[in-house]
Amino acid sequence: MPYADLPGQPILSLRSWGKHFLIELPLFSLRVHFLMFGSYRIDERKDSPPRLSLQFEEGGEMNFYTCSIKVIEEELDYAYDWRSDVMADQWSAALALKKLRAVPDKLACDALLDQNIFSGVGNIIKNEVLFRLRIHPLSTVTALPVTKQRELVKQARQYSFEFLEWKKAFVLKQHWLVHTKKICPRCNIPLHKAHLGLTNRRTFWCERCQKRYGSP
Repeated sequence: MPYADLPGQPILSLRSWGKHFLIELPLFSLRVHFLMFGSYRIDERKDSPPRLSLQFEEGGEMNFYTCSIKVIEEELDYAYDWRSDVMADQWSAALALKKLRAVPDKLACDALLDQNIFSGVGNIIKNEVLFRLRIHPLSTVTALPVTKQRELVKQARQYSFEFLEWKKAFVLKQHWLVHTKKICPRCNIPLHKAHLGLTNRRTFWCERCQKRYGSP
């Protein structure tokens, strides 16, 4: 981190791309990734020392904790394709579908976590979207019917907005159907749990109502 270059720089914009929080400065931009347990505070501090603390001449401060910070020297519009962010105004479902079909052998559980296709989608959304669409996590992209591919793209964005609204209302966990659950709410049978795919992320699914597309 070039801390010596920070004093005196004004913040030009605050932007986001998926899970990246971007602070645009005249000389460069800072990319903050909150990883699994990162957090921030505005005009207040935690007991632990911050990873980065920004204080302003007009008053106020922003403090970032337990996060990864990286310098981006190129312009953000060159560094990021905003069309890939599932919650961006520039989101392109057509582009996501094209990228999805370009990885035919990828598993559904890995495809949803591919930030190049679905920037911003995390593990909870992955589990809930696959259950909502009745798709087994070990299904391959190429084996999915065209309608399922399109639904996957649509629900990745739609569930992300629902996730945000539930999170803001402090009722997120109340809407989980399979994530961290033990019984399928549709079939009333035990759910399966395992770390699947190349991403090796925790996955919850029902063997009865989530169809596996492709060879077992």
